[in-house]
Amino acid sequence: MMGFSFMVRMRLLILGAAMSGIGIAAAHAEAARGATALTCTNLSSGASWQIKIDYDRRTVDSNPASISDTEISWRDANDGWYYRLDRKSGNLTVTLASATGGNFLYDHCKLEN
Repeated sequence: MMGFSFMVRMRLLILGAAMSGIGIAAAHAEAARGATALTCTNLSSGASWQIKIDYDRRTVDSNPASISDTEISWRDANDGWYYRLDRKSGNLTVTLASATGGNFLYDHCKLEN
């Protein structure tokens, strides 16, 4: 049977590790705050446009977005297209759903340094 003192030390150690992880996550979240505009380019045509990401409101161009450490995804309310931005590479995949199976467009967004 383990002693009370050992169990208390283990719980404190586990709690400290958990709090450390929360601190790291909070520090990362702090890096992605406010709003920013990214320039994206269609790889086939060369056409470019900007998207506005608001990390605090969790939106892209005023559309609700899912924002994680690895990607940002959203559906455009105007055309129904689904967008997925890889936060590491800048690759933007656009999915156009249709009754005939849909299409995919592959674009690239210039990420912040």
